[in-house]
Amino acid sequence: MASVLAIEAQGLFKSFDGKPAVQGIDIAIPEGSIYGILGPNGAGKTTTLRMLLGIIEPDGGRRALLGHERPLDAARIVGYLPEERGLYPAMATREAIAFMGALRGLPLDVGRRRAEILLRENGLGDYVDKPIKSLSKGMAQTIQLFGTIVHKPKLVVLDEPFSGLDPINQGRLEHLIREEAAAGTTIIFSTHVIAHAERLCERIAIIVGGRIRFEGLVAEARDRLRPQVRLRTRQAEGSWHSALPADARPVEGVWEFELPGDGIEPLLKVLIAGGAGIEELSIERPGLHDAFVVIAGEAAAREMANGATERAGAAA
Repeated sequence: MASVLAIEAQGLFKSFDGKPAVQGIDIAIPEGSIYGILGPNGAGKTTTLRMLLGIIEPDGGRRALLGHERPLDAARIVGYLPEERGLYPAMATREAIAFMGALRGLPLDVGRRRAEILLRENGLGDYVDKPIKSLSKGMAQTIQLFGTIVHKPKLVVLDEPFSGLDPINQGRLEHLIREEAAAGTTIIFSTHVIAHAERLCERIAIIVGGRIRFEGLVAEARDRLRPQVRLRTRQAEGSWHSALPADARPVEGVWEFELPGDGIEPLLKVLIAGGAGIEELSIERPGLHDAFVVIAGEAAAREMANGATERAGAAA
């Protein structure tokens, strides 16, 4: 059976001051999935998210959100955490969460009850009545995330949600994302930190220069590269050498090469018969970072890494 789509878009275009920001974006996001949009700063991720949500109108193309051709018609069942964040410093955490829910139509008394539950279940029960200004940056960001989900939306959109968070709060956010998805909520987040997408997402879109370079399963992206074999032998020389693939290269006494198309078994037979003395043999599937480099190019990968380093420095 075909998946029901939470978001579908074809041919989205957007320009600012005559300069293209997004050029022909096609995306299909199944309901209940965790979907990542990857790309360096300035790639068009935020513009794409805002067009999908109806915050800005595209210059061309069409999109549907939760079955609505006009995305804003679904605003009350959507949670959105923008990259530019802010809370009233003097407001108590419970009130801040309830207030954000009220903006989506949730009664304040219901929001307060749900806020307290969220805080206590996530180890922040001591901060229920504390003002926002007394919290660390990471904790304040977590509070804003709670405000994004307190009205129990069907779709949650997070723009660079991990930016500025320390490892503890990053782990807390990943746990919360998995919990929401397990409850049937569709989660979409943009990021330039590939590790988050690799851990959380089943499907991704890679955007560079306002264009999608890849859209599909994480496994499909990784399959762009063949698995890598690492082989260490007790014997340095022997007749078995001729059976190694042409791309095999020794690195500090370990042979590295792509997994042959016919698998590892034929090579194993030759190694054993030739008395190579296998000390180490491993087959490593390429990671999403390796796939990103192949799909988007080394320059885009460097931009991603530089952006992550800059944000980490700013958070510290």
